Amino acid sequence: MRDTTTARAEELRIDAPHRELLDQVLDKWSLSVLNELCERPCRFNELRRAVPAVTQKSLTATLRRLERNGIIERHVVATRPVAVEYRITRLGKTLRAPVDALLEWADTYLPQIEHARKAFDAETE
Repeated sequence: MRDTTTARAEELRIDAPHRELLDQVLDKWSLSVLNELCERPCRFNELRRAVPAVTQKSLTATLRRLERNGIIERHVVATRPVAVEYRITRLGKTLRAPVDALLEWADTYLPQIEHARKAFDAETE
């Protein structure tokens, strides 16, 4: 029989700060941006080309959120004209393993999820 300390440690907790962070770091555009920045530092327009579906406004907001959370950093390059480059931080690199685990889970269970969706949709029609 498990003691209460072990049960609490295994309990899944998603408090408001956790939810806010996950919403900001694992949203639609953040994952695409992080995927690019894991490979190399990029300038804004390079990111726009790499993620063509994102609007300028959404990309700007995404970069600001990631920078605010310490996941990426903004580096001013002393060129003429001045350029800005974004790169992933050490903290940002720690996201790789959990994101990879989520993607692996999705790859494994997506067929079952799609089956469940079809069954649900058929019942509600």
